[in-house]
Amino acid sequence: MPRPRRAAIEALWRLDATLGAVLVTGTDPLLSRIRLAWWRDALEKLDRAPAPAEPVLRALADHVLPAGVAGAELAALEQGWAAIVPGEPLTGETLALYAGRRGGALFALSARLLGGAADPVEAGGRAWALVDLARHSSRRAEAEAALRAAAETSIGGRWPGPLRAIGMLALLARRDARRGLDRLERFGAPSRMWRMIAHRLSGR
Repeated sequence: MPRPRRAAIEALWRLDATLGAVLVTGTDPLLSRIRLAWWRDALEKLDRAPAPAEPVLRALADHVLPAGVAGAELAALEQGWAAIVPGEPLTGETLALYAGRRGGALFALSARLLGGAADPVEAGGRAWALVDLARHSSRRAEAEAALRAAAETSIGGRWPGPLRAIGMLALLARRDARRGLDRLERFGAPSRMWRMIAHRLSGR
């Protein structure tokens, strides 16, 4: 990843991790929704007021907003996470909302920050988010549903050089979706590393 872009990408993905942590650490669905709503409002306020003394928001204001990304666009990520708040049924509709508003938006914003655009970006993001959900879900039926949805997402095509850092994640997600829940590879497995290297060189 180009060095001048790293701080912005790190800030963006740290936001995604922070929103996810709201669900991981929450025990009450209502409180989780309230905390997510706080983040949505705080992100939208970045468009009209200085960032408060909160590290994630400050990093976004310093590195992401100057690159032309609006706080309202960042706030859309909250809608993706809010779709899968524990206690709510995980339907095909909510999976699609989660995948698009989290993964699709995250990859699209990453592509803008990296200075590139390609057809498979948002689809790759949707597949990645679904596989990420499957890997972290404690409910087998929901994990399998997420993997099936990821497998049905088409992310074919060649990724241009600037976007191959996120293209690697999309290709690994497609690999996981095809293997199925009982045959997922561990992170850092040699076969996964070789696949990433091949993508870095070819874009496919």
